Amino acid sequence: MIPEFEALQSEEADLMYKVPVLVSILIAGADDEIDKSEMKEAVTVMKLKPQKARKELREYYTLAGEDFEDKLKITIQEYPLKTAERNEMISEELGRLNDILPKLDKGFAVKFYESVKDLARKIAEASGGVFGFMSVGFEESQVVDLKMIKDPS
Repeated sequence: MIPEFEALQSEEADLMYKVPVLVSILIAGADDEIDKSEMKEAVTVMKLKPQKARKELREYYTLAGEDFEDKLKITIQEYPLKTAERNEMISEELGRLNDILPKLDKGFAVKFYESVKDLARKIAEASGGVFGFMSVGFEESQVVDLKMIKDPS
């Protein structure tokens, strides 16, 4: 466990580590189909995060990214196939961060929030736009801002 999570209960820390998986599934499945290009982008981004993320988040992403592709596959099976039901469940889970982020160091919480939103945007851009790059489809645009998570700043 990273030092920033020591004040959290184990279920809260587990949810924090699960956030990249939940965001990936939410965004990739927003348009009724869990898009392979978006899932591939999620895996790629999570492989790079330990080196590319802000220094304060690198240890977090190292731990959260362990066996990330396997975690995605397993977690997808735990949620309903119907998009609306799946998105509602994931949104509720992500909404629980509103009780957890205030327990963390504010600087860490703000960087975490910004980083998770960046992850969502990168996944959403993986299958939209010209030749599949740099644009977000309508369905993804409805969830990419992760409005269920309040900005901790």
